[in-house]
Amino acid sequence: MMFRLSLSRRFIAIGGAGFLALWITLISSYYFANGLSRTASNPPPGQIAAIVALLKSGPAERWPVLIDAVNSPILDLSVAGTDLSPENTLDLWDDPDYRIYREVLGDDLLSIRLLVPERRFRRPRLFQGVLNPVQFRVRLSPDRVLVMETRTPFIVSWFGLPVGLGAGLVGTLFGVVALIVLHREIRPLTRLAAAVDRIDPVGAPVVLPKLKGAAPETRALLKAFDRLQTRLHALVRARLALIGGIQHDVRTFATRLRLRVEHIPDEREREKAAADIDDMIELLDDALLAGRAGVGALNEELLDLVPLLEAEVRDRRAAGGRVTLAALPPETALVIGDRLALRRVFANLIDNALKYGDAAHLKLAIDVEWLQVTVDDEGTGIPADQRELLMEPFVRLETSRARKTGGAGLGLAVARNLVEAHGGSLEIDDAPAGGARLIVRLCLFRSR
Repeated sequence: MMFRLSLSRRFIAIGGAGFLALWITLISSYYFANGLSRTASNPPPGQIAAIVALLKSGPAERWPVLIDAVNSPILDLSVAGTDLSPENTLDLWDDPDYRIYREVLGDDLLSIRLLVPERRFRRPRLFQGVLNPVQFRVRLSPDRVLVMETRTPFIVSWFGLPVGLGAGLVGTLFGVVALIVLHREIRPLTRLAAAVDRIDPVGAPVVLPKLKGAAPETRALLKAFDRLQTRLHALVRARLALIGGIQHDVRTFATRLRLRVEHIPDEREREKAAADIDDMIELLDDALLAGRAGVGALNEELLDLVPLLEAEVRDRRAAGGRVTLAALPPETALVIGDRLALRRVFANLIDNALKYGDAAHLKLAIDVEWLQVTVDDEGTGIPADQRELLMEPFVRLETSRARKTGGAGLGLAVARNLVEAHGGSLEIDDAPAGGARLIVRLCLFRSR
């Protein structure tokens, strides 16, 4: 069936239809530009009447000259003495298409015949009017008859029109059918694309459309997307299970190790070991949060950002850090997000400011649709050409400082990952006092 053809064959069909449409345009332009129509195979009755009148008005001696002047590849004239009918003819006297010749020529018109030459294999009746000449016999005098045969120098249909027009018409119809088929094939692809856009690896499986009557390639594409969706959901479930298992087991081992550290007799070594364990747990928490954000597994709740910031500032002050929080705006800073993830964002930014800039100065600003939190330090700042690179995982601005400050270079990378998972952005700029400024922008929740 036509609707079961492959896409490649359909495109070939459309190309063929385009060439046929171009063909009919060129042929039609040529025929119309040269004034060729049905009269090319059947001359107008007035033309025959004018030729007869011209011959009758002159002496018989001048007829050969006049006939030579009128003869053409389309019209062949001769004068005969008697009206002898050929054996193989088809009488057109009573044909309605030729009645006009009887009306115009009157009694002078003796016969109208379709010449059918003797052939071993005769042409079908359908094509006899296309290729065989039509003969008109008109009386010039009692003993003279004008024999006029019309010939067509190009192939015409049985309607007297060039065959190119018929072929062009067929091609145009073919093109219309091909376009309909193409539209019928593209419409399911559009529905499939819309369904694929809705696929969420952490959400419910999307029901893909049923493409009945589609091409084999389209049905194969649908099955491939369905298999891909199944693999994505299985991969996400396995990853979340792995993350949960790692988190549980590593925390268990870290707790055991922390208990054993308490038995180290040297207090200095005991504190260093405890700090290493705390760094390991913090690194694990950052990696787990980043993994959850990557698969869209963060929790969502309505949060007021002000108490969250105040808690982080209070904790750092209690540990002896130079942390300030500017006057808060009167509006409520509501966002929808994961409380643990947002606390980790601001904890990382504040800790980085304290490690590398000796201080952290926070400010909260609210506009129409966004809220913005800036964290300024008092360090040397971050060069503009290294700011984007610094937010990549395991990248440190100064490797020499890693031995003094610790860390693995995940703080800013995790913070940006978590902020972007909340639909926000994290940028690095220059602080007014000359240090580094980190800018967090989150979408503000407003009740409507």
